[in-house]
Amino acid sequence: MSWRDRKLRPNAAPAYRTASRVLFRFPLGRRRTVIARQTVIEPGGTSGWHYHDGTLLVLVTRGTLDHPGPDCVPVTYRPGRIFREPSGPTHPHVARNLGPTPVTLFVLYLTPTNSPLSHHITPPGCADK
Repeated sequence: MSWRDRKLRPNAAPAYRTASRVLFRFPLGRRRTVIARQTVIEPGGTSGWHYHDGTLLVLVTRGTLDHPGPDCVPVTYRPGRIFREPSGPTHPHVARNLGPTPVTLFVLYLTPTNSPLSHHITPPGCADK
């Protein structure tokens, strides 16, 4: 079965109206793993506030992504935009789709081996944003 035949699977709560699939995963030595993942966020969907143990590169291919960080200031990314998400709990963020079109992301994770893809949190002052 090729990666194109694998279906997207709903992401765990607190994510809402999001689904993903892993396109590939391979180790870089014993300490790091590279993972490529496709994620779709439906209109009204959200990843929930979270952070990552490793650095991510994100490509927006469809829709408009709302992506506030720890300061809660909205940042908008449109199709064709590539951005970096730094690692660690001092860099929390949320990925939201406030528009009418699904948002499609391709994400490259450079993460410590055996770490979760994300840690869900609520940053101070951002619980209702």
